[in-house]
Amino acid sequence: METCKVLVIDDESRMRKLVRDFLNKKGYEVLEAADGEAALDIFYENKDIALLILDVMMPKMDGWQVCREIRKTSKVPIIMLTAKSDEKDELLGFELGVDEYITKPFSPKILVARVEAILRRSNAHMEDGVVRAGDIVMDKAAHEVLVDGKPVELSFKEFELLAYFIENQGIALSRERILNNVWNYDYFGDARTIDTHVKKLRSKLGEKGEYIRTIWGMGYKFEVSKE
Repeated sequence: METCKVLVIDDESRMRKLVRDFLNKKGYEVLEAADGEAALDIFYENKDIALLILDVMMPKMDGWQVCREIRKTSKVPIIMLTAKSDEKDELLGFELGVDEYITKPFSPKILVARVEAILRRSNAHMEDGVVRAGDIVMDKAAHEVLVDGKPVELSFKEFELLAYFIENQGIALSRERILNNVWNYDYFGDARTIDTHVKKLRSKLGEKGEYIRTIWGMGYKFEVSKE
């Protein structure tokens, strides 16, 4: 399997080393930049960068500017890191096409899980569109789902919800995050609509509905049961 290149952009060398060490352990090749201008130079020199981890506050050119420049020519996945936890900043990030938004301090293991989930998702789009999770097979192009080899009829939102769960296997997902990613920010309804859709989805998946675990007080996690 070809090694994925990840570009880590942060003006703190300790932060870059921390992220690099964890990504290296998972087999990723890591490139580093200490400011926005250097980041753009490295990005344009390397055409095979699979993902960017981008700090917001940096000298010369901040993360927002870097993101705007890159989005003019590329849809490469971007994870933004910030020391501030501000909803306005998060909304701006998603408007600019950021894939994930993580507030410092963070767990490096969680960051790596996010990287893997995003790359799994982007790879699924680039391949044949067929995604497998345990005994569930999802064909995105044909909009078909097979459970134990038998077709299951899902509504459009149920299909999107299942796809989001499968693409983020093993990650605890809050109701708000699911709502933002599956229903998007233009939906201002009650987050409990997630519970209704999950209940219907579990029912249609039969025994495999147990792959969708409830995280009490938070949301859900999709995990294939290990026999």
